[in-house]
Amino acid sequence: MTSSQETDRVVSAGRDVAAPADKIFELIADPSSQPGWDGNDNLSEAAPNQRVHAVGDVFVMTTTKGNVRENHVVEFVEGRRIAWKPAEPGQDTPGHLWRWDLEPIDSAHTRVTHTYDWTRLTDERRFPRARATTTESLRASLDRLAALAEGSADPA
Repeated sequence: MTSSQETDRVVSAGRDVAAPADKIFELIADPSSQPGWDGNDNLSEAAPNQRVHAVGDVFVMTTTKGNVRENHVVEFVEGRRIAWKPAEPGQDTPGHLWRWDLEPIDSAHTRVTHTYDWTRLTDERRFPRARATTTESLRASLDRLAALAEGSADPA
């Protein structure tokens, strides 16, 4: 794969959020809250008590189409970074990754960056969906997450 193809397969969006990093991180690390801020409108539900704590954790989500996904945590720094690779239950991950980076600006503001990386995606049937994940859809998740963290949205 050429370097321009790799660049085309990494989509990212960032914004400053008027909330502390630990508050934002809790919304990301608790899968049961993710459907409330998912800008792709792809997530339906996740069982409670799946809070992520380390690399190697796996949390389960159900998509709006009724598909179950096991999300394998591959990067984790408490309060700062979390990344996972989704897979069908019992299957290997096809290679795409969702990452969240949080950088405190001060005690009440955080720079949040959301990245979708499909440079290692091997299942060509998934390419159209991967290509459809744009900076705008990542920003929609960021905006919804910010509204929750800043207290300007109803979490239900």
